[in-house]
Amino acid sequence: MIRLLLVDDDPFIRESMQVILGLDPELEVVGTCGDGRSAYEMAMQNEVDVVVMDMRMPGCDGVEGTRLLKSMERPPAVLVLTTFDDDEYIAAAIRNGANGYMLKNVSPSRIVSGIKTIHEGTLLIHPDVARKLAGMIGNGANAQASGVQAAEPQRDLAPFGLTAAEQSIVRHIADGLSNKEIAASLFLSEGTVKNYISEILNKLELRDRTQIAIFYLKLP
Repeated sequence: MIRLLLVDDDPFIRESMQVILGLDPELEVVGTCGDGRSAYEMAMQNEVDVVVMDMRMPGCDGVEGTRLLKSMERPPAVLVLTTFDDDEYIAAAIRNGANGYMLKNVSPSRIVSGIKTIHEGTLLIHPDVARKLAGMIGNGANAQASGVQAAEPQRDLAPFGLTAAEQSIVRHIADGLSNKEIAASLFLSEGTVKNYISEILNKLELRDRTQIAIFYLKLP
């Protein structure tokens, strides 16, 4: 059972999310609140595995809330779920230790999958956000204009020593799919997908899934 804390300044969104996420038998919503400091205080008083965190909130926003949560001795994973993909918020949230960054335009099933993905210890970044990260890490506005606009599947990964199967998995990661979704799409087990990802990381000399997505999105 994954114990959740939902943080959003809109009470309608909090209540709706509580109902939707509570339908999954593997998830338990242990509390809801309206700002980052309240989230920190509730997490200090309750066992929380994952915090689903909005960004723009009055008082203590999601960036500061994430920083507070990550200062705990045993910090929960933080999934940023917001309508905003501003560069400032993206960089600050990830710098403060957010484990995932998704936009609210995704389906409820993707949110559930995202929660489970970061609970497993895997970073998860929405594809649109990954494109912005690629631009931010690249050469400023020119890099963003020239290298981040499209994510065509025909980008060639063969020169990097990746097999056809590994290339397919890289593209799925760049599209924001979780291991479970990749496994279902390619008719593989999750364990096999994880093994493929480990091999991809070794071949590309990268650290995690986010770097895989950024690497792919920056290819010409």
